[in-house]
Amino acid sequence: MSARLVMRAVRKDYVVGGQAVHALADISLTLAAGEFLAVQGPSGSGKSTLLNICGLIDSATEGHFELDGETVTGLDMRERCRRRRRDIGFIFQRHQLIPAMTVFENIAYPLYLNGIRAREIRQRTLIMLDAIGLLKRQKHLPHQLSGGERQRVGVARALIKQPRLVIADEPSASLDHDTADAILLLMHELNERLRASFLVASHDSFVIEHCHRVLYLADGCLESRA
Repeated sequence: MSARLVMRAVRKDYVVGGQAVHALADISLTLAAGEFLAVQGPSGSGKSTLLNICGLIDSATEGHFELDGETVTGLDMRERCRRRRRDIGFIFQRHQLIPAMTVFENIAYPLYLNGIRAREIRQRTLIMLDAIGLLKRQKHLPHQLSGGERQRVGVARALIKQPRLVIADEPSASLDHDTADAILLLMHELNERLRASFLVASHDSFVIEHCHRVLYLADGCLESRA
């Protein structure tokens, strides 16, 4: 099975108040194409830092990092942005919707950025709206939705461009059991149909049960738990 993501000896340091903070220490990680991988760990363990580096939002202080066999260590900001827009979907814990955009526009936005034609954007967005049960609320703004509805929109936005890698930070947050189940089914459909890889940070046992493998992060160090 080919590797979607490979990290070797990755370290991330921050300077806070003149003091060095070691957020990640000697992280080595391989995520296979089509794999559903969970990362668990206490608050402050470095999970968000790890997700940000894997998603090319941040860069490592040291170490080697590959995506789809291509070295991405040391990419400049513009190239990291291009790769994110094309290949990576993000499911944020706080959904990060654009307040002035409707539900339809928020979901469709990644397709506009990637230059998809208007007719295809409409078709794909309507299909996704139906899949998450918000077809009748497509013209609503984020502040008119419940927390769970906003989270569903955030998940739909991450998946609509059919990314090769999905970074998910607590994807079931604010969702009831039935909605979380529907969202996970969407994620697994993309996982199986396109061999998309998922890196998921979650404390939800229901989400963990749907993952192929679980890693544990503590004090910036990674270990296997399954």
